[in-house]
Amino acid sequence: MKRLVCFGVALAVLVGAIAVLTRGMGFTARGKPSSFETRLALAARRWATPGSIRRLTNPVSASPEALKDGMEHWADHCATCHANDGSGETSVGRSFYPPAPDMRASRTQSLTDGELFYIIERGVPLTGMPAWGTGTPDGERDSWEIVRFIRHLPKLTPAEIAEMEKLNPKSAAQIEMEHQIQDFLKGKGR
Repeated sequence: MKRLVCFGVALAVLVGAIAVLTRGMGFTARGKPSSFETRLALAARRWATPGSIRRLTNPVSASPEALKDGMEHWADHCATCHANDGSGETSVGRSFYPPAPDMRASRTQSLTDGELFYIIERGVPLTGMPAWGTGTPDGERDSWEIVRFIRHLPKLTPAEIAEMEKLNPKSAAQIEMEHQIQDFLKGKGR
């Protein structure tokens, strides 16, 4: 009982100290998370991921077709935040708190296939990572193909990046500009 009381008092002092130290600091998504915040968030994500999911292996074969499908899906859905090369170096990806991670880095590549699948399917609360899961077998296959592609990111070639650029979503303004350029090159409007 004495230990429980001591623990309660220590916890109350810790919470009080955090409240006093952080009061009036404001909120911003412009800063970089501290190493403590990062470690805490990663530990919480790992703790919250069911062990049965962490142990899953990718059921999609490492075929060229699966890799191509994963690459196409990545270019259309993921590259806006994570970049075609997986670096996370996009204006959108850097604007999040925490910023979009470098998917080529060991911190990501060391996650199990199941953990990557779970993140894609369920998203990551309090970040910019949405839940892409559709609850369908086709949707799950898409997520597993993306896991295959994430594993390929450290070996991505310049030709693959160029191919992906053609698949990236375009705004209405970008499409209009491309039409104007094509019209000009064809001699229209002169």
